[in-house]
Parts: sequence; C-alpha cells; structure tokens
Amino acid sequence: MEIEEDEDAPLAVEINQTFNNQNTDDLPPVGVTVITGYLGAGKSTLVNYILNGKHGKRIAVILNEFGEEIGVERAMINEGEGGAVVEEWVELANGCICCTVKHSLVQALEQLVERKDRLDHILLETTGLANPAPLASVLWLDDQLEAAVKLDSIITVVDAKNLRFQLKKHEDSSTFPEAFLQIAFADVVILNKVDLVSRDELEELEKEIHSINSLSNIVQSVRCQVDISIVLNCRAYDASHAAHLEQLLEENKSLTTKDLHDSGVKTICITDPHELDLEKVRLWLEEILWDKKYDMDVYRCKGVLSIVNSDELHTVQAVRELYEIVPARKWKTGEAQTNKIVFIGRSLNEDILQDTLRTCASTTC
Repeated sequence: MEIEEDEDAPLAVEINQTFNNQNTDDLPPVGVTVITGYLGAGKSTLVNYILNGKHGKRIAVILNEFGEEIGVERAMINEGEGGAVVEEWVELANGCICCTVKHSLVQALEQLVERKDRLDHILLETTGLANPAPLASVLWLDDQLEAAVKLDSIITVVDAKNLRFQLKKHEDSSTFPEAFLQIAFADVVILNKVDLVSRDELEELEKEIHSINSLSNIVQSVRCQVDISIVLNCRAYDASHAAHLEQLLEENKSLTTKDLHDSGVKTICITDPHELDLEKVRLWLEEILWDKKYDMDVYRCKGVLSIVNSDELHTVQAVRELYEIVPARKWKTGEAQTNKIVFIGRSLNEDILQDTLRTCASTTC
C-alpha cells in the first residue's frame, strides 16, 4: 500500500542565538504540544500549516528524531561529537522559531524557555517515536524542567485512507501496532485526508478511534488545515482546568466497552457515589499502575473524585506509571458529589476496577 511521505521542514534562515535578559522566573510556563502520528499521516503538514499561518502567535517548533539509534532526517541538522546536543535555530518570516535537536530534548527545551518572554507555545514534532508516553512523562511531571514548561496536550495525526489497515496490520502478530498507542495517548486526534474516503467510512473510523480512546477530541481535516485553537492551549494536563475534564466524563457516562477490534485496547468508565479515602485511592492506583496487580496495562487515566472530609472536587490523571491527584475546585451547592474515572489501556477488567474502587470508600477504612 502506498503511503504518502511527510513534507520537508519549512524553509527558514538561521538566527542569532542571543537570549533576552528578562527574568523568566516571573513568567508563566510555556505550553508544549506533542505531535505524533504514523509515517505519512501528515505530522509535518500540520507543523508547516501552523508555522506558515498568519495567527499572530510566536511559536517554537522542535523537530526531534527519537529511537534507539538516533538518526538524522532533516538537512538542517549538523553532526556533533561525543554525543553532544546537535541543534540549529531558525526563524520564519512570521516570527515563529524552528529548532532541530538531536540527543537531548530537555536541554533544547531549557534553551527555548530562556527566551520564553518571546514565545506563546512550543510544538514538538516526533519522528521515529511509536509511544509518546515517555515524552509525556518528561514534560508533565519531570523535576528537571520544574515549572519552565508544561505539557499542554498530545496531538495524534492519523491518515483516514490508511488508518484501518494500520490498526489491523499486526492483529495476528506479537508486534503491537504503534497506531493504537498513538491514539490511546492522544488528547486530540486529527483525522486527516478525509477527502479520500466516504462519509460512511469516516463514521466507522471515528467509532474505531473512540473505542480505543473515547476521551479524545476527533477533528476531521484535509491537509491538516484545522483551527489553530484546537492544537494550542488545550490544557489537557492542567489540574485547574477541571471543567473540560468534567465535560469529557459527562460525555462518557453511557460509555460502552464494546471492542471494535481484537487489539484489547479500549476505554472503560467506572463510577461510585461514596466519598473516598484519599490514601486508599493512592494505594489502589499504585497497585494498578505500579504493581500491575490485576495484569492490566493502563495507558491513561482521568477522573474526578469525591474525597471524605473535603469540600473540594479532586481530579486524578495518570500517564503510565505517573499519576497526580489534586484538588481542583469547590463542590457546587446541590451538585452530585460522585466519583467517575476513565481508564484507557489493554486487558482492562471493568468488574475488578469497579469492585476495587468500592473498597476505597471511607466507610470501609
């Protein structure tokens, strides 16, 4: 099957790598959007569309090659010695910045945020990366970066014409399709090249995507021409942005766990009306995420919690082994104070999750 190659990096010119002297400690963290997707889906097309757009925003883009053997894909990369960071900064006509980096993503981000008084956002286009979870871990809760940057969202670009083939190509193989992982971790899925398939096919594709990750926002596009607000400032990992999370959970209240494929990747939603003991919830999550006590492979977890002796709604988020439970806002008068948690992963057992969550109720402590 013929797969369209991504476009080259946008044309640009080298800029002087001097940084402003403004105290960046007083500035809010810069949001980072991770862009991932299967080869040929349109990642670079999306990046080029944003970089060449007249949006008035100053956006930095990092083009990064990941893998056990980090290769060189872009012509603008220079070879370094001794495993040093290899990078080149370029500036586009509309004021955006582009950086190609090899080896040290953290170091590249640190250099970018030194000039963050000039930046509105950072885009990180991944190449050769099947699983965005390690990146999410670094950007979300990694101490190295402290508060300089924050993970805003993971955007996965998929090819409407080839997606079904990509999802099924390894069904009878021990190799797990990277397309599943990229969708499972996505906050936004851009269903690209929709002009190449029928309306009925699009409906089936959206069902397939939502069966893997029902929390993702699916956006249809042709040549990745989307509203830039869909890509920037999603605040998908912002604990204070509870309203968006609550809306997602409300949309999933009638979620079906029917699996439309044989991969075992799916989304399930569990609820419980009782106030929970926070420490028991932490131990429960750690048994699931860290100890794999029930042999479930959880990729993402999002939810709201009602905690005993607290008048605040708590949010819970997890990416692989990392998790965070934080108070988000006061419960509203007359609001149903219930627990609702969505899990995305493989080999999920809804009965076990539901039953073991129930043991976290304060009345059982």
